[in-house]
Amino acid sequence: MVYETTPAVFKGTVEKYADRVAMRKKQYGIWRDISWNEYYRLVTHVGSALISMGLEKGECVSIIGDNCPEWVIIDMGVQCAGGVVVGVYATNAWQQVAYALENSDSVFFFVENEEQLDKWLQFRDQVPRLKKVVIWDLEGLRNFQDPMVMTYDEFLEIGREVAEKSPRLIEDRMAQVQPEDTCMLIYTSGTTGPPKGAMLSHRNLTWMGRAITSINPMNDRDEVLSFLPLCHVFEQLFSVMGHITYGYIVNFIESPDTITDNMVEVSPTVGYGVPRIWEKYYSAIVIRMSDATWLKRILFGIALKIGRKRASLIMGFRPVPLYLKILYRVAHFVVFWKLKKRLGFDRMRLAYSGAAPISPDVLHFFQSIGLNLIEGYGQTEGTGVTCVSRVGRVKFGTVGPPLDGTEVKIAGDGEILVRSPSVFKGYYKNPEATRDALKDGWLHSGDVGVLDEDGFLKITDRKKDIIVTAGGKNITPQYIENKLKFSPYINDAVVVGDRRKYLTCLIIIDEDNVVKYAQDNKVQFSTYKDLATSQEIGRLIQGEVDKVNESLSRVEQIKKFTILPKKLYEEDGEVTPTMKVKRKYISEAFKDLIEAMY
Repeated sequence: MVYETTPAVFKGTVEKYADRVAMRKKQYGIWRDISWNEYYRLVTHVGSALISMGLEKGECVSIIGDNCPEWVIIDMGVQCAGGVVVGVYATNAWQQVAYALENSDSVFFFVENEEQLDKWLQFRDQVPRLKKVVIWDLEGLRNFQDPMVMTYDEFLEIGREVAEKSPRLIEDRMAQVQPEDTCMLIYTSGTTGPPKGAMLSHRNLTWMGRAITSINPMNDRDEVLSFLPLCHVFEQLFSVMGHITYGYIVNFIESPDTITDNMVEVSPTVGYGVPRIWEKYYSAIVIRMSDATWLKRILFGIALKIGRKRASLIMGFRPVPLYLKILYRVAHFVVFWKLKKRLGFDRMRLAYSGAAPISPDVLHFFQSIGLNLIEGYGQTEGTGVTCVSRVGRVKFGTVGPPLDGTEVKIAGDGEILVRSPSVFKGYYKNPEATRDALKDGWLHSGDVGVLDEDGFLKITDRKKDIIVTAGGKNITPQYIENKLKFSPYINDAVVVGDRRKYLTCLIIIDEDNVVKYAQDNKVQFSTYKDLATSQEIGRLIQGEVDKVNESLSRVEQIKKFTILPKKLYEEDGEVTPTMKVKRKYISEAFKDLIEAMY
């Protein structure tokens, strides 16, 4: 039977797996298991407490905090109580948090710790609809008293008592939930203005939970590591929707600083991350190999050459000759297997990159070392995924074919249009933006692309980001930027040149790798700004830019670049929580540096 509401899917999986492990969280150095039955019990206590304290069907509840079991338990408890979950980025400034709560008309607010509670204290008078604030980590707050605030344990105790007295309360509410009801509000990154709340229905999420895990199958023996923000649709797909659909184990990181260590400890079977994660892993491998012994460098070089040749054939849908299969098995046994084990990738049979475009060179590198890293494409308004490559059917430079049941067509101006059961209901309290996004049943993505003869989609760029030079040439900056980011010394790049005679670029260096280069080459520095303004580092980056220019047509080449004298921070409004650069903001904030290049 196919269930089309998250409470129904969740309950079915709990009945199937009962006391099997659903989640793990490392606390005080020990991984603690949470069974499906315990997960369900806690969810019913959260849902029962919410209903008894006045949560009406369709009302919003906000959650802010880092990835942990409490986050998803509250998330599922809200959905089972017929509410709408509003995830808020833990890194958001208090003004951004206030906007999300105020815009969504949230009536409950769950916060992780003292830091997040302090944000609410800044705007408490702006959200009069709020009934209660619930906090789950009490470090530094043991003696804090406020009539609006209660602890998570106190909240659960209310839910436990209600569930014991009225066990049908939460069951009846779960049964009332309909497929077309909104179950989640996900606020867009706000790269082009104030964030908009995308309304996702139960049908959107349950359909996507099945679709994303069936084309590249997952099963109850799989394990994932949860570390992307849970308020982002990408993480929701794996830590919540895919999880309750297929019953695999979700492992939660200790903290954002321990991702790499936890990756090695857990060694997940399915991996996923934004491009910046994979780029950092690639850079770390390149830099580590540069420090290896001459024998290891030679062996890695030979193995990589074999791997690249094999990957190119596979990605070109061409047969791999027997001799190359044998050579690759040897290369994998001698080099790649040990490398992947050191990174925590040794059990990983499948990995996804999403939320932003990834350099095809990075994709090709991981395919070469035997990691099935594939790219997916989508947006929040399409419940995260529109197209994704299939394992063994990865085509270089594309994001794969549409999901089964999803239609994609290209408009006359090149814009990608999508029709699918995953397309959202619209923007909360924003009918004008909804009309712009949804026309005649088609989602207008704002991206430009082409479909090839095999039905694989190639993303060209964001429609609004395409550069038209003074000479009238159309340039897609994303393509050039991804080539630059393949360098281990370049963290990010912003290509500039709209209505200009030539292209220039703002470059953000990779601090870790550039610091190591400076130390190895006796470049003196004491601050990040020293590195960014150093002539030696300027020459290093010039060499990287020159390499990229060799692969570009003359009109696409970067004539001048400037290294930004500061790192980019989400708190400063320069990048989104998923580390996408806010191009418009950067162009304005550093316009003096841009003008100097012209």
